[in-house]
Amino acid sequence: MKQIILSFSLLFFVLIQGIYSQDIIPNMYIKTIDGKSINTKSTFNKKGLTVYSFWATWCVPCINELDDIHKEIKKWDEANVKIVAISTDDSRTKRRVRPMVNGKKWNFEILLDENQALKRSLNINAIPHTIVTNGTKIIYRRIGYKPGEENLLYEFILKNKK
Repeated sequence: MKQIILSFSLLFFVLIQGIYSQDIIPNMYIKTIDGKSINTKSTFNKKGLTVYSFWATWCVPCINELDDIHKEIKKWDEANVKIVAISTDDSRTKRRVRPMVNGKKWNFEILLDENQALKRSLNINAIPHTIVTNGTKIIYRRIGYKPGEENLLYEFILKNKK
């Protein structure tokens, strides 16, 4: 019985998430890992799709997803896709972001959503949360991560690339 209730609760959450989600990336300012303020419009891939991965240093599935994407980054570059990892770490944990990124040697754009304004504006309630855009238009969303889902995401990118 508990499992049935849990399953319906999860289904309800996913449906509500879809109903109240934005369909474009909002125009707002966010910080780079170096502390500079940039507009979200400057993060779009002008020549292809953009993958936004919302993550945090304390989120193991988030880190696993970014690690798995990083392992395949050359292949993803050939598909003309831009990866933007947006940390949702707050003031207590944001100091862990740079050491983690440097240690992992992730070579995609890292941004900081310190006050989680972008996360809230996109109605993101759970991480990891992956969004794919074509320009500013959101064409794909996924909540959570299991090993191998990066391959499904890559297949989606190939089918929808410009």
